[in-house]
Amino acid sequence: MRNALMTQMRLDKLLALQTGISRREAAVLVRQGAACLCGQPLYDPAQKVDPNHVTLQGKPIGYQKFVYLMMHKPAGVLTAAKDTKQQTVMDLVPPKLLRRGIQPVGRLDKDTTGLLLLTDNGMLAHQLLSPQHHVWKTYRARLSCPLPSGAEKQFAKGLELSDFVCLPAKLCLLEDGAAPLYEIQIREGKYHQVKRMFAAAGSHVTALCRTGFGKLCLPENLPEGSCRSLTAEEADLLLKASN
Repeated sequence: MRNALMTQMRLDKLLALQTGISRREAAVLVRQGAACLCGQPLYDPAQKVDPNHVTLQGKPIGYQKFVYLMMHKPAGVLTAAKDTKQQTVMDLVPPKLLRRGIQPVGRLDKDTTGLLLLTDNGMLAHQLLSPQHHVWKTYRARLSCPLPSGAEKQFAKGLELSDFVCLPAKLCLLEDGAAPLYEIQIREGKYHQVKRMFAAAGSHVTALCRTGFGKLCLPENLPEGSCRSLTAEEADLLLKASN
């Protein structure tokens, strides 16, 4: 009984969260008899209900306790909840999901592209960002010049920066040449960390893209500036990564 009560929610709030309409609009629909619980019409917007058995205008509302999104962040967009002068990643999220209070999981620099996760599950976001959970983040970095020999061992040992020593990282050369392409995996996410690591090793990052977060990879068919919900399998990978 206690668990059942814990899952109950005000009807107008539930409809607003799941459909994207305002709570005022939800209240109007409820008073018109458009919402039902187990087939029985409801007329009180403040009534507490089991979210799993509610329909609106004859259709299940598809209750989700939490929302998980992946975004292909473009360059030039801030990873922030809001900004009065510049575009943020929240401007790229479908409006109906903004009511749920989703937030980015960590941040990507303004000029960094790639995989960004967003969720309204604050506990999970905290766990995914904690170094203690060892969630690897994968990036591809285009450099201005080649790294000196032995860089892979230097990264694997733990690169020393001016204010902290990085956790051991994985470095792999993908493309050789005057402007090589490297893949780097880290378990942290400190301010400008990847760029600072390459600078400390003797080069400069000219382009940076995050391609993976844990076992999640940036889909090739997700255009820059777009986002989509995680599949059930992808969400499960995310939950397992936090344990």
